[in-house]
Amino acid sequence: MAFFELRQYKIRSGKMDEWVRLMEEEIIPFQISKGMVVTASYRGETDDSLFFWIRRFASEAERERVYGAVYHSGFWKEKIAPRVAEFLVREESVITRVVPTSRSPMQ
Repeated sequence: MAFFELRQYKIRSGKMDEWVRLMEEEIIPFQISKGMVVTASYRGETDDSLFFWIRRFASEAERERVYGAVYHSGFWKEKIAPRVAEFLVREESVITRVVPTSRSPMQ
């Protein structure tokens, strides 16, 4: 059964525009190129420190495979990961796995 990751990040003050640019121009395209299915990304409407994105996985085996392709790659380790720390307040990140209800439009 498919499941989703709802990822909520706290972004450092004054960094949201840069973070969204990094996500939209580099992180999301790179992850998609490795097989990740990104279904949505959002920024907080009234709280400019909140960023959300949703990723979909057909199974746990697929999640493990795609995680490996993304996070064990040299490009991620050398080019992306070092830059992420300047934006995220990691200890306030919340990652929740969710499954769609029977009538959810996103399956």
